[in-house]
Amino acid sequence: MSGVRHLDVGPEEAGMRLDRWFRQRFPQVTQGRLQKLLRTGQVRIDGARAKAADRLSAGQSIRVPPIAEDDERPAPRPQALSESDRRFLHSMVLYEDGELLILNKPSGIAVQGGTRTQRHIDGLLAGLATGADDRPRLVHRLDRDTSGVLVVAKRRSMAARMGKLFQTRSVRKIYWALVTGVPRPPQGKVDAALVKAQSPEGERVRAARAGEQEEAQSAVTHYSVVDHAAQKFAWMSLKPVTGRQHQLRAHMAIIGHPIVGDQKYRSEAELPEAIEPRLHLHARRITFKHPSTGKQIDVTAPLPAHMKTSFSVLGFEVRTDGTAGEG
Repeated sequence: MSGVRHLDVGPEEAGMRLDRWFRQRFPQVTQGRLQKLLRTGQVRIDGARAKAADRLSAGQSIRVPPIAEDDERPAPRPQALSESDRRFLHSMVLYEDGELLILNKPSGIAVQGGTRTQRHIDGLLAGLATGADDRPRLVHRLDRDTSGVLVVAKRRSMAARMGKLFQTRSVRKIYWALVTGVPRPPQGKVDAALVKAQSPEGERVRAARAGEQEEAQSAVTHYSVVDHAAQKFAWMSLKPVTGRQHQLRAHMAIIGHPIVGDQKYRSEAELPEAIEPRLHLHARRITFKHPSTGKQIDVTAPLPAHMKTSFSVLGFEVRTDGTAGEG
């Protein structure tokens, strides 16, 4: 048994109900016991009383009373940083101040660890820590094969403040993608709630069905066709209103235009030889008001090499100011 602990909500847990969070972190705690802990105020969110149905946001602190910790998900282990690791992290930096880091995550590296993932962004960031409170913390996440803008808070307090910005949808995110076919109409909105499901390719999400309201998460994406190559491929600007796991990938597949190179959501289009069969999804730009200074932060990440090549092959031209498709 251990004493009272305060555990941070991870980026991958944002939007999760408190009772689901408990089931994942502490599967030995029954729903009845959790309800009693909530009624007596022993479980709290950022110091306030909580309910089982409360939705969580990244960076929030959950007060957990004494519970057997055998099944607790371990925190990321700090990875000893070699000189090459430090150079790698430095090469990703797009913006930095005393409280925030904004990185350009390469495609192919995981944001967080897992059973078979030893090297990841979160672990590398943990290697920069010099104390308990100054370990850099992820504010949100990107899939392993998605490249682009990734926001990191240098301290727990800033992670919580940034988490609230994401929760209140005060952060504007723009993604660029290459999809098969050309969506009609060329501008529109995908409003399709998502639920998690298993597939031969591992965990994925799908459109919610009737009767699945309890576990479904609302998901909304605005899209716009920037350019297209005949009717075979389209360069898309995607603006997620919500931030669900695999949201953009699932929404493009749901409307019949999966993202090129997406094996999980079945992009099987025949590709020109020069186009690599890798995921063509890039977190292009992020804008928000700095929680401490009020300064407008506006950061753009350059395209990864494989997408730059694909755009060139298809005749797509990014303007010299880099703003095509971002209006």
